[in-house]
Amino acid sequence: MTVPVFCRDLTVSFGASQVLGPVDLEIPAGSWLGVIGPNGAGKTTLLRAVAGLVASRGAIRFGRHDVGGLSRRKMAQLVAMVPQQPVIPRGIRVFDYVMLGRTPHLGYLARESIADVEVTEAVIGDLQLAEFAYRLVAELSGGEAQRVVIARALAQQSPILLLDEPTTALDVGKRQEVLALVDRLREERGLTVISALHDLTLAGQYADELILLGAGRIVATGSAQRVLTPEMIQRHYGASVRVLEDPDGGVVVIPQRRLSTEPDSVPRRHAE
Repeated sequence: MTVPVFCRDLTVSFGASQVLGPVDLEIPAGSWLGVIGPNGAGKTTLLRAVAGLVASRGAIRFGRHDVGGLSRRKMAQLVAMVPQQPVIPRGIRVFDYVMLGRTPHLGYLARESIADVEVTEAVIGDLQLAEFAYRLVAELSGGEAQRVVIARALAQQSPILLLDEPTTALDVGKRQEVLALVDRLREERGLTVISALHDLTLAGQYADELILLGAGRIVATGSAQRVLTPEMIQRHYGASVRVLEDPDGGVVVIPQRRLSTEPDSVPRRHAE
């Protein structure tokens, strides 16, 4: 099942301060939307609003489902989120943590069924975690633990996957590994993916379309070539960059060293 996502006039306020919106989005089923922007631009707030984790105004629909009329259980069956800082219970094994993703499919007071165990085993196998299944999550490396968190989300079998900075604290190899895995699973399962990313080059290489947030509003939208321009990045990130076309698609964003415009600005010691 593939499911599109629609947002109309979506806003989020904390107290009297509006921190997001209004935001309008139309994300085709099975596509990948990358959400970029400087710190504090509203990326996490947008994902949490779509997931129903913060109060919002406006309309959100998953296919034919109006989010406002869905129970928490039904929401979890439609959308899974990988948070930037997941809460992992102390002393929990990989298998048991991934099994938590089956919770939205259990009846009240019901125990996991054979089918739930099979789904969990299949996801662990898909993410190449079988050798770690009965190890503690806390014993794993950063990249391995990140795959476990994604595995839990995939065990929900939700058609919409939200990723909040899924490559934070990972080295460049693990970043590519995690995003390539998400891309493969998206194609195999028809997932609709929305991800917030700091790494502009990776965002431009993996997402079908980007939105750039500034102060809670969409300030640019479209392909990587349209959004990731030196002028746009300078304006909203305050960064000097070069942007190169990638022959395989997407763009490469290269930070430029800033040279001092005042070479004599460092005070000199006066001769005694």
